[in-house]
Amino acid sequence: MNTNGKENVVVIERLTRRFGPKTALDQVSLAVPRGCVFGLVGANGAGKTTMLKHVLGLYRAAEGSVRVFGKDPVVDPVGVLARVGYLSEENDLPGWMRVDELLRYTQAFYRSWDPAYAETLRQAFSLDGAARIKHLSKGQRARAGLLVALAYRPELLVLDEPSSGLDPIVRRDILGAIIRTIADEGRTVLFSSHLLNEVEQVSDRVAMIHQGKIAFCAALDDLKQTHHRLTLRFAEALQGPPALGGALGWQGAGREWTALFSGRLAQLEEEAAGCGASIVQQSTPNLDEIFSARVGNMT
Repeated sequence: MNTNGKENVVVIERLTRRFGPKTALDQVSLAVPRGCVFGLVGANGAGKTTMLKHVLGLYRAAEGSVRVFGKDPVVDPVGVLARVGYLSEENDLPGWMRVDELLRYTQAFYRSWDPAYAETLRQAFSLDGAARIKHLSKGQRARAGLLVALAYRPELLVLDEPSSGLDPIVRRDILGAIIRTIADEGRTVLFSSHLLNEVEQVSDRVAMIHQGKIAFCAALDDLKQTHHRLTLRFAEALQGPPALGGALGWQGAGREWTALFSGRLAQLEEEAAGCGASIVQQSTPNLDEIFSARVGNMT
């Protein structure tokens, strides 16, 4: 399986996961190309964390398959996890350790640990090496977790809601670290969040998950080029929304109607003209607006 000529670091095919009567993932398929920031977005409870736990080998695929670096993470956890960095919203670090002890402890597990890089990150994140983990603020613990996830320079960095509940400065640090990771070394990030504006800042590709299903998956630039908010003006008042392909929901009345559209602009302009309408206003929606419109169209 290949995406845009790049090798895929993660390949998920027809993955289904049930917890009792609840279907958490429903026939999910996606691929994460090497060297990109892949944003996985959706509301809390949509299935993002369940998917990432399969990627990390914490759940075995009962239906479908998961491959990371071409390997099953359940069958070969050492071969997979030695190449993966992970930071979750819970961020369970040993509270009794000092920051410097945490670094020495984690270093013992990874041959690729870079002490100089770890120290650079510690200083950049303003972490006191002598401070006990249990005495750190939530934001400082998040920085410490990100530090140990990055310091051995993993090929794949998995972030599960890493900035949820954190203040804007800490979120900026986390996003900045993601950007530097990709820009400096071309590694891969799988980034899960319900904060769509932050995903939009750093992602190359985006998958939107809703109630366990992939709403859509595409390069972020392609999403922007194929979604448009258009206001149409008709020669005569309409009694209801116009029948125009690609519309994901209408607002308006009479002669003027506005909708978010999926499709190429030139084709939408042609179809609007064919319906006797002129485009009087055009804008590009953000990722949050696209997600809301696409999900609203699924329900």
